Amino acid sequence: MSSDRSTTARSPQWPPLTSEEHPWVSRINSDGLTVAQRERVRQPYSSAVVPQIANLAIDVPSDLAADIDEATQLLTRFDAETGPGGLPFASILLRTESASSSEIENLTSGARAIAEAELGERETGNAAQIVRNVRTMEAALALADDLDEQSLIDMQAALLGSFAPEITGKWRDEQVWIGGGRLSPHLANFVPPHHDRVAAAMDDLVAFMARLDIPVLAQVAVAHAQFETIHPFPDGNGRTGRAIVQAMLRHREVTTNITVPVSAGLLHDVDGYYNALDAYRRGNIGPIVAAFAAAAGYAVVNGRQLVLDIRGIQTEWENKLRGLRSDAAARRVAVLAIAHPVLNYDIVARELQVAPTTALRALEALVERAVLRPANSQRRNRIWLAEPILRSLDDFAARAGRRRVSGQLTCN
Repeated sequence: MSSDRSTTARSPQWPPLTSEEHPWVSRINSDGLTVAQRERVRQPYSSAVVPQIANLAIDVPSDLAADIDEATQLLTRFDAETGPGGLPFASILLRTESASSSEIENLTSGARAIAEAELGERETGNAAQIVRNVRTMEAALALADDLDEQSLIDMQAALLGSFAPEITGKWRDEQVWIGGGRLSPHLANFVPPHHDRVAAAMDDLVAFMARLDIPVLAQVAVAHAQFETIHPFPDGNGRTGRAIVQAMLRHREVTTNITVPVSAGLLHDVDGYYNALDAYRRGNIGPIVAAFAAAAGYAVVNGRQLVLDIRGIQTEWENKLRGLRSDAAARRVAVLAIAHPVLNYDIVARELQVAPTTALRALEALVERAVLRPANSQRRNRIWLAEPILRSLDDFAARAGRRRVSGQLTCN
């Protein structure tokens, strides 16, 4: 499947957004505003009104339907071939999905920083925010069996509950907008529905998500676009919306073992992703469905390369660990280091349920065999690095970066 086959498909029509006007009540003291700004905020503003979609038919053209069917099979095949086998690919790929979803929001960080943040060695900055997104993805998978309004609220709470609890636990109760500055929505690029409309719109979306008569990837793409258009929370909509993608794939059993990093595919062409969301709002679902089909393909290509890299590292480590008993703590730590490429005493003792002295001996044995390297964290605490794994994760992130003119990926 080539990366751009779907983009040429005839695009199905969909009800476009309509709009309505509201008076604007500014919370900002007008004394500091210019004359033009004061005049502007006195005017009403327009917000979107989303169509009800719970019972709408989706008519996907045959060529686009073939692409989404092929992409769905790729996801299922990758899940089946990667899930079993004893290596912790489920946790590795979940982290890559979380990091890629965060990067779409311009939250970037290296693999080491993210791993340190997971250990509590970094509590601020982008890495800490990415770790919170890991919790969102974990919540999404845990809640996949029951995708109702409360489960979606709980996903956003997993992202922001420890950071901004005052904006979690419910739908938003204020107008939000995208772009145009903080003064008012008058110059915004997009103004989502008025908060009075959010609850009903989300009820309708949840009903749409529960349907079983729609090709899964088309349903996922439309549900995601509708969620992002409703923008039901004051913050965290993008990351929560992409976590919902994973929940829906798990709910419909496209994936059962791992988190396929679909956000890494969307990240490959962020402009195309945002343009597809705009097209959806104009009444055209084709581009967003095509974007998800292409993203699934990129995700599998990149994910397979990551799996191949890590399996190669494991083989190298096995050669270095010859002579150790099969049940030696050092061997168990080497497996742990694949899922947690930055280690400290606490995580080794906790995960392996061994005494700190046993943990230290195992870590030192791996240092002697050049599997791990000792280092200090930002807090000057002692840590151990699985540098080949960190490089593999950074290489994955580099491949998932924004699309360049050259180097187009294709999937077979």
